[in-house]
Amino acid sequence: MSDELEFAPGDAARWTWSAADVRQLGHVVVDLIAEHLTHIADQPVFRPFPNDRAQAMLTEVLPEQGRDVEAIIQRFAEDVMPYPLGNGHPRFAGWVNGPPVVVSVFAEALAAAMNPSVAGGNHAATYVERQVLEWLKQLIGFPADGMGLLVSGGSAATQIALACARHRATGGSVRANGVQPEHGRLLVYTSQEGHSAILKAVELLGLGRSALRSVPCDAAYRINVEALASMLAADLAAGQRPMAVAVSAGTVNTGAIDPLRDVRALCDHHQIWMHVDGAYGAPAILDPRYTDELVPLASADSVAIDAHKWLYVPYDAGAVLVRDTELMRDTFTLVPPYLKEDSDPDGVTWLRWFSEYGLEQTRPFRALKIWMALQHHGRAGYAQSVARDNRLADHLAALIDQQPELELVAHNLSIVCLRAVPAGVPAAELNEFNRRLLRDIQLGGRAFLSGTELEGRFVLRACLINPRTTVADVEQILSTINSESRRQRDAAR
Repeated sequence: MSDELEFAPGDAARWTWSAADVRQLGHVVVDLIAEHLTHIADQPVFRPFPNDRAQAMLTEVLPEQGRDVEAIIQRFAEDVMPYPLGNGHPRFAGWVNGPPVVVSVFAEALAAAMNPSVAGGNHAATYVERQVLEWLKQLIGFPADGMGLLVSGGSAATQIALACARHRATGGSVRANGVQPEHGRLLVYTSQEGHSAILKAVELLGLGRSALRSVPCDAAYRINVEALASMLAADLAAGQRPMAVAVSAGTVNTGAIDPLRDVRALCDHHQIWMHVDGAYGAPAILDPRYTDELVPLASADSVAIDAHKWLYVPYDAGAVLVRDTELMRDTFTLVPPYLKEDSDPDGVTWLRWFSEYGLEQTRPFRALKIWMALQHHGRAGYAQSVARDNRLADHLAALIDQQPELELVAHNLSIVCLRAVPAGVPAAELNEFNRRLLRDIQLGGRAFLSGTELEGRFVLRACLINPRTTVADVEQILSTINSESRRQRDAAR
């Protein structure tokens, strides 16, 4: 029997590592990280994962016997690392995907080595997360007595925030009885440019997609406050129950900042929850040009912030802040006997568990990479970099305005939307022309943009959130757009 409790010598080596073994592997991994981070600009911005490798990976069976770690790392170096999304590259301007700051890359390894479950308890990781949440509140001026959680990203943050709004609107009875007819039809309002996470949250909260009211935008792609006021009045007159208004501090499509003060006044008048999607744009409060517009973040009932966007922290690193701490806890608290609060031997009461304020019981140590990044760069460092990203976007927009065959469609914060309008291409064909243009740019490897639709027009979209992007990179992005557009136009003749 005792033999059955022991590993064979070869197997034991896979589970028990000496310090020398860890250091040896660490040197190999650090060399790969250093090569990737410091030479990424010399590589294509993007190249698709090859079909043959994809097919091999999808059909490979689970190994029966363990493999040497050196061979596994070598396979990673050959089959995985050469095919990144590309968002670390200085000419990557797709979606809202920032690069990782170096200190946070190593923070991920340190957090994994400690490997705590951060549901709660009296250990260092819970206090690091509490400190990070305080710093995020300070960043946007949010009340210190509010509560928050680190979550996977804006989608999870939105779901938590709107769950709190639903709890308040139903007086808490929704937890026992679900949404009942006596609550009236609970409604959520967002602009036509609102993030899809809002609709997903409305569906998951059992309200149904028809409960999401889509409010028209003004000419600057911001929520039209007059239209919102009219819709609220009409729904209230019809006996409906407006529950929340979800607005944006930087929409994903165009970077537009909704009129937060006006929406706050309207929500106060009707006693409606105001949620702000600041997943992308909240850090722009550090740029003096946008501070005044974003000061009302502090007045929101809830705010979503993604540190993995404009704070350049590795995925995933989202956060939700909620003004009413007790309401947030009442929305989610469920404490089984094995998680009852306790005190340590010195009589210090543990902080309430994070699991009482959200969806996750199992929670990773997300806070360490944010904690290290915020310390390393400081408020001033982030303010400088965010403002610089915005100025680079200004520069790109100004260059587009000078190009007769390019049209600047929208520009806010660090997002620029444009489309090619080459001479000789009929207006009815411009959408398809720009779709092909985007594909060619992405596959060409010199730059990477994403696309979207604005008022029925397909446009190219550049989002610049990378401290390593230079003026030369921005000008090369523009040069790539022009050269690919000319090539496609000439090929069609």
